[in-house]
Amino acid sequence: MSVIGAETFKWEDMDKRGNIMFRVPRNIKWNDNIVVREDETAVFFRDGKALAYIDRPDRYALTSLNAPIVGAIVKFLSGVQQQAEVVYLQKRPFDGKFGSKQPYPFRDKEFGMVNLRVFGEFRYKVASPANFVNQFVGTFNFATSTEVEERIKEQMIIIIYDSVGDMKNEGMGVADIAANLTSIEQAVLARTKDHFDLYGISIEKISGLYISMPEEVQKAVDTRSSMQILGTNYVQYQTGQAMREAAQNPSGGAAAAGVGVGAGIGMGWTMMDSMRQSTPPPGGTAPAATQAAGAAMMVCAKCNTQNPPTNKFCSSCGGKLGPATAPCPKCKAQVAEGTKFCPECGGPMTATKKCASCGVDVPASSKFCPECGKQA
Repeated sequence: MSVIGAETFKWEDMDKRGNIMFRVPRNIKWNDNIVVREDETAVFFRDGKALAYIDRPDRYALTSLNAPIVGAIVKFLSGVQQQAEVVYLQKRPFDGKFGSKQPYPFRDKEFGMVNLRVFGEFRYKVASPANFVNQFVGTFNFATSTEVEERIKEQMIIIIYDSVGDMKNEGMGVADIAANLTSIEQAVLARTKDHFDLYGISIEKISGLYISMPEEVQKAVDTRSSMQILGTNYVQYQTGQAMREAAQNPSGGAAAAGVGVGAGIGMGWTMMDSMRQSTPPPGGTAPAATQAAGAAMMVCAKCNTQNPPTNKFCSSCGGKLGPATAPCPKCKAQVAEGTKFCPECGGPMTATKKCASCGVDVPASSKFCPECGKQA
């Protein structure tokens, strides 16, 4: 500081690491000096708005001698009471990461209501210093880069959810998300310009976008993909999985041996049915009933072993075979699964409740309404 009270302000190198903005700790006054470097922009801020900014590297003395350089700023600094702040901004781009704090309910035609979470990375920089300072310093009163980045992350999540919703309306399902991540990134990047221009921010790049699904839904998607690659139905796929698990643990005890034997018996019947399907009778083709024999195998509800349709008890665990049943919530009678009303008392088999938003009947265990997507 000089004898007459003037001071020189600059953004120290130690304070610039990882920071997009720096507010000078005190107001500037007449005769103060401002140092602006090559990678910086100095914005003069007063009364809740940006007055002007300087982006040319130099030392600027706020006096009448260089008024043509500083411009209209000198008018506001002609006395002790006429003070203003200086906010330094970096010109270089910054990298940030985002992740959703709350799940996004995605209504899928095949899997119902699925909660999705999004994660990714983005690159941004200050495109309009005046808009940036007016919004983040003037409106939000932010003073650190962390506060600025948190605001950008929140807006990025909103744009991603909007983009995913539009692509869902065009026919994209949960199983298609992984194959469309690049398209989602491009759709989000195209929306950022109109959204962030108000904040003086430019989103340069979006990468590493990842949309996660609940574990049970991910397993179902993986199973369906494996079935499509192998060209098998669900029964054949489960049989192969059981045989592979038994082969991986040949000495796993009686339980593993029982599962392996049961899976082997089921696979033998499946192979016999396949042979019957491929061997037409003399003078003709195999009848439709014979071609569909492989689909008539019975799966044990207890150990998932394949059994011939004539078996009454499982050849592996001895459990009773037949359609799965469930107790009636009202009279406790055993009723076949899938039945909507109990044949004994006539009561509904599924306990329901009314959605508070749309009034639709939903299962009592549901947390979200499958019709409107709101919390039931």
